[in-house]
Amino acid sequence: MVELDRRHSVSVAGVVVDDSGRALLTRRADNGEWQAPGGVLEIGETITDGVRREVQEETGLIVEPLALTGVYKNMTRGIVALVFRCKAVGGQLATNDEVTAFHWASEPEIRDMVTEAFAIRILDALHEGTPAIRHHDGISLM
Repeated sequence: MVELDRRHSVSVAGVVVDDSGRALLTRRADNGEWQAPGGVLEIGETITDGVRREVQEETGLIVEPLALTGVYKNMTRGIVALVFRCKAVGGQLATNDEVTAFHWASEPEIRDMVTEAFAIRILDALHEGTPAIRHHDGISLM
């Protein structure tokens, strides 16, 4: 019997919001899913530096994290994600090995294009308030 890895992983994501309240979605190259840019936080890296790095690596944009908008745990995989609302302050959108397309999405588009577990992160980031704390199984909220 194979024993599962019982350690947690910490990831960060940046929901880049434009002046009209739309969020930047990225289409992942590995699975074609639409999500906010993000990834695993590196050892020795501050949380906000990780957000800046991940967003720039995946989009080409330089961002400023404005607020923590939620903490999300994938109960199946043990991944804890810290999500921030961000403002673009420089750079230019550019596809790469991880991202094949971009879309500035409204709330209805986010609900249609993004799986529930990832859409809620983006929707939470669009709304001011206390950071959300949510759990999911990788697809649906629990």
